[in-house]
Amino acid sequence: MSKVKYYYDSETLSYRKIERKKRKTFKYILLFLSASALFGFFFVFIASQYFESPKEKALNRELQNLKLNFELLNKKFDEAEAVLSSVEDRDNNIYRHYFEANPIPEEQRKAGFGGVNRYKEYQGYDNSKLIIESNKRIDKLQKRIVVQSKSLDEIAILAAEKEKLLAAIPAIQPVRNEDLTRMASGYGMRTDPFTKARKMHWGMDFTAPRGTPVYAAGDGVVKRADASASGYGKHIRIDHGFGYMSLYAHLYKYNVRKNQKIKRGDLIGFVGSTGRSEAPHLHYEVFKDEQRINPINFYYGSLTAEEFNTLLEHASLENQSLD
Repeated sequence: MSKVKYYYDSETLSYRKIERKKRKTFKYILLFLSASALFGFFFVFIASQYFESPKEKALNRELQNLKLNFELLNKKFDEAEAVLSSVEDRDNNIYRHYFEANPIPEEQRKAGFGGVNRYKEYQGYDNSKLIIESNKRIDKLQKRIVVQSKSLDEIAILAAEKEKLLAAIPAIQPVRNEDLTRMASGYGMRTDPFTKARKMHWGMDFTAPRGTPVYAAGDGVVKRADASASGYGKHIRIDHGFGYMSLYAHLYKYNVRKNQKIKRGDLIGFVGSTGRSEAPHLHYEVFKDEQRINPINFYYGSLTAEEFNTLLEHASLENQSLD
């Protein structure tokens, strides 16, 4: 039973019962509820600033984990870009330079993507800028990898051609050192053995006994093996490709036939003294783009540095040739 409250009325000098009006009661209740709600709001606001809910804690842990993974991803990006930059540098300054190919411009390797907005779907989020920059970085890296992959494909083709070139160049001495009597004459102005006049000697003369083996200086195809050229007697011409041709003259006999494919070091004939020759020897010439060049520049495949220096010294002497 609710307590009845009274108040003293000084005018009537008596106690009168306190009667609470419903409207006033409702007002008090409304005021109490408003104050409680306001207090609760401030409490929740302050608590949210200084205390985390279990859900917020879980979300924060997940966010920290994502940030850590993103940092690790960035480090991997840095490492991948550093490795790719190193490959690109070697590609431009070593591989392409060695195979005589133009380097790939930097702007072509690292060009972006024009046209429509490729990253529109990533806009409108809290971390849109971060997401867009990461995707741009991935796309540029992928493009650089594609460009480098195509470049290496080109280098592989050039390497195969270079390998053929290196095998084709007449790079060994056609008569072995142990079979030589001496290096009789080199490339340049020499005394003609028949007229005694000075004239250009277009090859190198290797003195050796009749029947001494003669070897192909490089890979190629035999274009001639006959005695129909004036002065050369029995001779062989080998087309090495890439503009190179070698000639072996004054042979005793052949060991190859026309159109035969041969490899460097194959036995192709034997030393003789046919044609315009004073004594048994091999007259050897090298052509590049149909122009005679000094064969002394091509013996890197069979001689040591000391042997080459000795050969160079003998070939430089202006003496009498044997043809």
